[in-house]
Amino acid sequence: MRRDSVRFGYFLSSEEFTPDELVAQARLAEEAGFDGLWISDHFHPWNDEQGQSPFVWSVIGALSQVTSLPVTTAVTCPTVRTHPAIIAQAAATSAAMLGGRFVLGVGTGEALNEHILGDVWPTVDVRLEMLEEAVQVMRELWSGDFVSHRGRHYTVDTARIYTLPAEPPKVYVSGFGPKAVDLAARIGDGYVATMPDPDLISRFRDNGGGDKPAQGGTKVCYADTEDEGVKLAHRLWRNSGVPGELSQVLPSPRHFEQVSELVTEDMTRESVAAGPDPDTHVAAIQPFVEAGYDEVHIGNMGPNWEGFMRLYRDSVLPRLRQA
Repeated sequence: MRRDSVRFGYFLSSEEFTPDELVAQARLAEEAGFDGLWISDHFHPWNDEQGQSPFVWSVIGALSQVTSLPVTTAVTCPTVRTHPAIIAQAAATSAAMLGGRFVLGVGTGEALNEHILGDVWPTVDVRLEMLEEAVQVMRELWSGDFVSHRGRHYTVDTARIYTLPAEPPKVYVSGFGPKAVDLAARIGDGYVATMPDPDLISRFRDNGGGDKPAQGGTKVCYADTEDEGVKLAHRLWRNSGVPGELSQVLPSPRHFEQVSELVTEDMTRESVAAGPDPDTHVAAIQPFVEAGYDEVHIGNMGPNWEGFMRLYRDSVLPRLRQA
């Protein structure tokens, strides 16, 4: 894939920033030359150091008034905490406000956010089954007709969404394991992941995804020095070093804080692009391009996002877009 065919977006972190800061970052991202926006959808942050978690649909409404960039949720879980009929209405309104520039990114979620109403946290196979039915329900509702649905997991009784965009929202499906990637290929309008793994992209495309868009995302930490960036990333986001399925099953920020004690600062230094050197940032993003993603969204950890925007505007984005 040619680099000049890849789009580069900014990843708005709802876990770390207030609604006003997220809106300000979106403005600066457009001015800096980013092509789109990701925004995370959480009820809790991963840990108390991050300290935020605004209601994503309110923020998306604000984004629609301050930027012309497309917006993707990365990602919404439409299965446990919120019924898919409600997500369908929220996504339809967002798409109408954004004039077709909205994509609903969905996934099977984490217990961290989804257990809060006391529901049992399902096994991964059940979560995938629920996600498939949820996407079916949402697409039926976006038809504009009255919908009654009685499925294995969801019931809808003569519901109709009246505020609709000109075209139904696209649904991109997140997947990290083989079953999730195959589901994304089968039911998704696109694919979402956060690992620069070419095998994931190949599996998605070979099992039905074809030439549908694939979006990847990662985080870096701009700071005046590499050491400062590493310390910020370790304090705020060492949870990203938690391995395996733990991130799907731990139920609260304090549990992430406990297990994250196993992630050392040296481990963060090895895994996060930190500091002001554009070479470091370019090197962190190139694997996503080489893996075959059509879009790569980059978020900045910590408070130095204005410096991040200047660095990417002046040095990083121009280099990434070189053929």
